[in-house]
Order: sequence, then C-alpha cells, then structure tokens
Amino acid sequence: MTLALFVGVLVAGGVYLVLQRGMVRITFGFVLLGHAANIVLFSAGGASRREAPLIQLTDPALAADALPQAFALTAIVIAFSITIYMLTLAGVGSGDDDTDDKAKEPVRSAEEGVDKS
Repeated sequence: MTLALFVGVLVAGGVYLVLQRGMVRITFGFVLLGHAANIVLFSAGGASRREAPLIQLTDPALAADALPQAFALTAIVIAFSITIYMLTLAGVGSGDDDTDDKAKEPVRSAEEGVDKS
C-alpha cells in the first residue's frame, strides 16, 4: 500500500511538472515519471516476497522473476538518455522558446509616434 501511494505521489508530481512552462521543470517531471515507472516495475517483480533471481543459487520455483528487473534497468538507461537530451535542449534553446511570462511592451500605433506640432 505504501509503495502504491509513493508511486501515486511521484506520478502526480511528474504530471504537475510536465504541465509547467519551463523546459527544466518539464525535464524534472519526466524524471519523476521515470522513477515512478521503475518502482512499478520493481514491485511487479516480487523480489521482496521471493528469493533472489539467481537460478544457480536458489530453487527455480522460489526465485523471483528477473524480467521486470531487466525492464527496470533498461528504463533507467532510457530515462537517463532522455534527461540528458532534454537538458541539452533546455540549455541550447533557452532564449527562443517563447514560454516566459514577461510583460510585453504595448504596441504603439503609427499615429502615436507622429509629432503633431
């Protein structure tokens, strides 16, 4: 139950950050979502309820499934590469993504700029 609540908090925080405007916040949101997915994969493996997934050391009937652990390891590598790519995008394109909440200067019409004297 605690693990499910923890995954729920990570997903909620990740979705909140992905919906923000800044690219670094979006990247951190994807990191949180990746961590939540890894925890779900680890909990699906049942390593805490069974023996170690080493066939030569334990009985195969009692061993935990090693496939979710392999999926989690692959997900860690993919999440790390996506994080590096998105942080690179945030660093390179920080000036022209047009997502800042800067107050724009009011546009003057042509009549206001003309001197009437």
